[in-house]
Amino acid sequence: MAYFARVLPLLLQGTKMTLTLWAWTLVLSLPLGFLVSLAVRSRVWPLRWLIEGYIYIMRGTPLMLQLMFVYYGLPFIPGIGPYMTFSRLVAAIFAFSLNYAAYFAEIFRGGFLAVPKGQYEACQVLSLNRFQTMTRVVVPQMIRVALPSITNETITLVKDTALAYVIALAELMHGAKATVSRDSNPIAYIYAGMIYLVIIFFVTLIFKKLESHYHIQEK
Repeated sequence: MAYFARVLPLLLQGTKMTLTLWAWTLVLSLPLGFLVSLAVRSRVWPLRWLIEGYIYIMRGTPLMLQLMFVYYGLPFIPGIGPYMTFSRLVAAIFAFSLNYAAYFAEIFRGGFLAVPKGQYEACQVLSLNRFQTMTRVVVPQMIRVALPSITNETITLVKDTALAYVIALAELMHGAKATVSRDSNPIAYIYAGMIYLVIIFFVTLIFKKLESHYHIQEK
């Protein structure tokens, strides 16, 4: 217990950074993913192809590679490089948000496809415009379908924040690794794993409440 008390401050400092990265990524990637899912459904084919290319690249390349490119690669782009130099946290948020927006876009797209076409026809009969159809009928049903998958991705995001160690961001895993290197005691990894489990427990609890809320509304 004495050793745990000694290393806990460093691990908690890393936990704060982990939660900061997780929260900012979630806040930015969810609305961006929703907009991307709408763009994929666009009838403007150049926009649709561009967005589909973005989704393919984000889902087809490792997040670790994307992190390294944003932090180490963007500053070397001719002309705009000097304006693309970010701090470690900003670079991580930028890379994570772009990556997870692509995954959330596919989740939202699946949710939209799950809404029966009859719902759209009923809205036309009721003389609802496109905005009213989306906000009052389609989006609420889409969210009910997409929420379990969003929950899974959100939990995965908690664990993926550990990848930020490749750009030396002082998150939880970075703190655990620094502690192990300093003390030659691998037990810090176990402590870090316990902290991840606690975070995921509360994240799961929150999203289960949301799922219950939408389930009750559906009834």
